[in-house]
Amino acid sequence: SFCCFLRFDEIKEGDVVRHEGKRSDGYLEHIFKHAAKELFGMDVKEITYKALKNKDFQEVTLEKDGETVLRFAAAYGFRNIQNLVLKLKKGKFLYHFVEVLACPGGCLNGKGQAQTEDGKPDKALLNQMEEVYAAIPVRLPEANLHVQKMYQDWLEGMDSRKAQETLHTQYSAVNQTVSNLDIKW
Repeated sequence: SFCCFLRFDEIKEGDVVRHEGKRSDGYLEHIFKHAAKELFGMDVKEITYKALKNKDFQEVTLEKDGETVLRFAAAYGFRNIQNLVLKLKKGKFLYHFVEVLACPGGCLNGKGQAQTEDGKPDKALLNQMEEVYAAIPVRLPEANLHVQKMYQDWLEGMDSRKAQETLHTQYSAVNQTVSNLDIKW
């Protein structure tokens, strides 16, 4: 957590903001638009989610010159997460980025939310929460003064070596022998 580096005493109650997206889920929409602009010079205004096997497994793609250059997915709920892990193990993983949330329907539909008396999600309350969330103004992370201050004071600039070492990583294939500690999906 980087909150120890930021001075939150300067934030006022009216400063509540959200990231891009229609719901309170992760940052898929923001990252997709940012990647489209930075990697391919494309300014994407709106993204279209395509439901695949069910409404909690959706895909977003970017095409350039007839070729799919970005493929993102949102997988909500353990069934969809398990399917993604299986595809990954089989080498049939097509995605550049996957947003994974344990709760079917996303964060606002989590177990900490209000439910009907029979323990099912309260759809009317869920719709109301989504409307309230959508009414909060959007502020992109890179436009946030606190994030800019963190880059300046703690990370020594956006493109500094410290920022690169702290916030970026690389992955490489690792050959492991199967052990009894492996989780079987």
